[in-house]
Amino acid sequence: MVGGSVAGTLAARVLAEHYRQVVVVDRDEILGVSSHRRGAPHNVQAHGLHARGYGILAKLFPNLMEEAQALGLPVRDFGLMRWYFDGRPSKPAKTDLLSIAGNRPILENYLRSRVAALPNVTYSEKTELLGLVSTPDRRRVTGVRLATRADQPEEYQLDADLVVDATGRGSRLPFWLTELGYERPVEERMKINLAYTTRTYRRAPGTFDGPQAINPVASPDHPRGAFFGQTATGDCRLSLTGILGDHPPTEPEAFLEFARTLPTPDIHEAIRDAEPTSDAVCFKFPASVWRHYERLTQFPNGLLVLGDAIASFNPVYGQGMTVAAMEIEELRGYLAQHDDVDPLTVLGLFGKTIATPWWMSTTGDLDFPGVTGRRSLRVRAYNAYLGRVQYATTKDPVVTEAYMRVTGLIDPPRTLWKPRLMAKVLWLSRDRAAAKRRHPAPVPAPRRSAVESDPVDTPR
Repeated sequence: MVGGSVAGTLAARVLAEHYRQVVVVDRDEILGVSSHRRGAPHNVQAHGLHARGYGILAKLFPNLMEEAQALGLPVRDFGLMRWYFDGRPSKPAKTDLLSIAGNRPILENYLRSRVAALPNVTYSEKTELLGLVSTPDRRRVTGVRLATRADQPEEYQLDADLVVDATGRGSRLPFWLTELGYERPVEERMKINLAYTTRTYRRAPGTFDGPQAINPVASPDHPRGAFFGQTATGDCRLSLTGILGDHPPTEPEAFLEFARTLPTPDIHEAIRDAEPTSDAVCFKFPASVWRHYERLTQFPNGLLVLGDAIASFNPVYGQGMTVAAMEIEELRGYLAQHDDVDPLTVLGLFGKTIATPWWMSTTGDLDFPGVTGRRSLRVRAYNAYLGRVQYATTKDPVVTEAYMRVTGLIDPPRTLWKPRLMAKVLWLSRDRAAAKRRHPAPVPAPRRSAVESDPVDTPR
């Protein structure tokens, strides 16, 4: 197992059920680390685990809720958070769909500590992956070449029955496949030029009453978004988001001004007189990427890839950790029925798992006029109807629950088209156009122009 973040940690947990020994290799020091680390620059930003991901983790780690809450990680009902769509609050709905949000390094450290405690799991930290080792005919990967990250690094070979690449977005596996004589996977990209900028504040008395999160969702009319919630330390974390080059600044006054332009005043009012407990940190996400390993017709035995090393999603949709958990669920089910791993079969299962979340996020991105891509009739119809669904959530908790089940990756998007729900949505949204005229978007401060994107076909 190469990579000790969420995907690699979950994979190690499942592989430990079937293999005599599991070794987790990571280039950073990761055991006992519950703060920002160099190898995961995005960890300081706001993160959330969707309801589907929470359910999978709860099966793998008994007592997850109690132990997460003891660490200060908020576990809350997905439908009771304060969601804002086009500046309007959705009607809260008790869905019993639980989510973990807040400080990702603390969640990762919790998961790693649980996995590291397994008797057949070993961690090899501060170790660099140099390449793959294979049989002479290159049909099977038999191990990896590693090097310790020290003043005097030592190179060595680690033999393995199965090598799993969970090294994330920067995975070099496509290059190593070509070295072994295999094709590179086709790469699909959706350029969005997104940035998160995050800062923490000391929580003022009365900041939170009830749901401990405020989430104004970005839309074409209100393209600036945010995630505002309580951290494990009791402070507040604010992540501001901006798409197509409209990046939230790190300078204190400019950061505060960006927050003022959000479509709801709650967040600006909460931080304008609050005491900052960190500097603002920016993380840029240029494009969503899907490497289509599931389309390959040849792939070496003894090798798998998962998590962000296959697909990395626009983080505003919060899908990354949950999709990784869904892949692990598929892997666990496969291993329960097979003694050996057929990589093409497993990669096919991963591809089916990724397809719906990818379609949801890239189709949502195409609702922004500045994002370049093919807008089929299906894409236009989906975005037009989804805007009505979001508006209807501001009037009826039944619609809120249905929508949260889809965004939480519990139900597929087609459930929003059930006749009874669709009739309710269309009736409740009949005045949407007039309501938008009465609720103009705030005028943002001047920013640099958006960056043009390359065209990409939307998955069908």
